Amino acid sequence: MKLIEAHNAFFVARRPRKDSPHTTAAYRRDLAGVTAMLADELETPDAEIELAAVSARPLRAAFGAFADTHAKSSVARAWSTWNQFFQFCVADGFAAGNPMGAIGRPRPEPLSPKPLRGEGTPEELLSAIAGGARRARAPWAERDLVVLALGLVAGLRAAEMRALRRSSVVGRPGERRLFVHGKANRERSIPIEPPLERMLASYVDSCDGRFPGLRFTAESPLLLGSDGAGIRRGALDYLVKSCFRWAGCRDRVPAGANLHALRHTFATRLAEDGANAVEIMVLLGHASLNTSQNYIDATGKERRAAAASNRTYQALAELTGQYAAE
Repeated sequence: MKLIEAHNAFFVARRPRKDSPHTTAAYRRDLAGVTAMLADELETPDAEIELAAVSARPLRAAFGAFADTHAKSSVARAWSTWNQFFQFCVADGFAAGNPMGAIGRPRPEPLSPKPLRGEGTPEELLSAIAGGARRARAPWAERDLVVLALGLVAGLRAAEMRALRRSSVVGRPGERRLFVHGKANRERSIPIEPPLERMLASYVDSCDGRFPGLRFTAESPLLLGSDGAGIRRGALDYLVKSCFRWAGCRDRVPAGANLHALRHTFATRLAEDGANAVEIMVLLGHASLNTSQNYIDATGKERRAAAASNRTYQALAELTGQYAAE
């Protein structure tokens, strides 16, 4: 059996798991990246490698070459992907054993939050951007503020922001919530308070005024790029970086955090203001506490109270109050 055939069988077997497109793409990159190194080691084209030839020795050499050009986290993820692949091969009788036990794996570094540094940094950031600090070819303060707020008071990841639709904001006025499609196809509902509701309404109005020739529906992307289509990943990343820069707080963003620093600030402030670990982890959408929808529904009021306790909402209330006055 060819290695590439075993790869294809692996993905067929995973289809009932309903992996997200992002997860599937990551698995394919991990398998393809190490396979390319195996091809060099075995001096055989990728498509011609036999699964039986992938023993511990060439696989160890391939992972060593892969590690030379990839970060520890990438090597660890690739190791996990190949380990799952060989577990599948053994279970289906394609391979006699799993050679991954003989392959070194980077020791995971302890995870630590990376919130924005400085007690008043979130408020300074929001105020600066609301005041037009970010210079752009086509300034759009309403959109920029919504992006920052979704990180600071809802804790959304970049991919979750881009997946939002206009229909993702549900509920009655004063009791709105965001329906979020998270990692690994996990879904969650995040309570939002009136200041963010008003900010979202102002932003949606600005979309209609900015793109009068476009017809938006409930399933249109919530966050738009300069062309009126859903904002792209690179554009979203650049938007947040430029907000930090123009607001004069780039030196208060932990290295490598960028938009994720907003999410970590959200969680850190909730913890500081008394929210417990269960409330925080559920609001963030972590898998370890997403085991029972009944439990989540039962703690809805507590989660809303936890979200409302975020001090950043005070800044949003002041900003949206200004919009209402105008």
